[in-house]
Amino acid sequence: MAPAFVHRDRNTVCVVDASSRLGYSLVERLLRRGYTVHAAAYNRGESCGSLRRLLSENRRLKLFEADPFDYQSIVDAVKGCSGLFYTFEPPRDESYDELMVEVEVRSAHNVLEACAQIDTMERVVFASSVTAIVWKENRKLALEFDEREWSEPTFCRNNKLWHALAKTLAEKTAWALAMDRGVDMVSINAGLEMLPGISMTNPYLKGAMEMYQNGVLVTVDVDFLVNAHTAVYESSSVYGRYLCFNNVICRPLDAVKLAHVLSPNAPSPSISDELRVTQQRIHNKKLNNVMVDFDEGRHVAE
Repeated sequence: MAPAFVHRDRNTVCVVDASSRLGYSLVERLLRRGYTVHAAAYNRGESCGSLRRLLSENRRLKLFEADPFDYQSIVDAVKGCSGLFYTFEPPRDESYDELMVEVEVRSAHNVLEACAQIDTMERVVFASSVTAIVWKENRKLALEFDEREWSEPTFCRNNKLWHALAKTLAEKTAWALAMDRGVDMVSINAGLEMLPGISMTNPYLKGAMEMYQNGVLVTVDVDFLVNAHTAVYESSSVYGRYLCFNNVICRPLDAVKLAHVLSPNAPSPSISDELRVTQQRIHNKKLNNVMVDFDEGRHVAE
């Protein structure tokens, strides 16, 4: 059964980390939708300058400097907010490794702990990943993957799947705290996020060939991803985890097109004889049911 959702004025929300690519996209969309946004930035990447430009154009935007290890900086950012959109990505010049796994887990812990201390907080929308679902020892035996599945930390660690390990442990940490502290949380487990600047070095793509062969290689456009975050925040009947993607890579031609997007300056790849059409084994029916009633053009003041 879905948890009860008490209605209040929910028009002030916080985005952490607002300097991530997804975080910045969320800030832009939420402002257009009429929300007052507390943008808590870890001060990473090009989005910081863009946030400052947005600040000069919109009175409903407030900027906060935050640090994943500084619990109080997160508390300061979420004060007065009824919702939190949380996302994490490493700095552009750093990659996923064992240390980054620890950083992401600590960040998730501090954010959920901060939300538990805010009386006005109604819901947390936690950005996770498909990689927190599909990597396990006996993955080939599963008929299909849905929100009930979890990647196995030991398998991820043994195979150096650091992105999958980070997303799995961070999400598990968040869920444990949310249940213990009574925080209403929903997670969005996204496919490969087709955000600006994406390339073959994206850590999500480690093991991409096997994901393709297993029928679980999926991508999501940024517009659909941001809409999904907004929809689960605004819906009164959501609960648990939501797989989020709008493109399934199951045909050799699809794989070639994705490779071209990831490496646009490389010679056009040919369709390998090793690639076969695969059967889709992952589904997002749960999210699709939410998106049916979502009005992208709605303004919260209406």
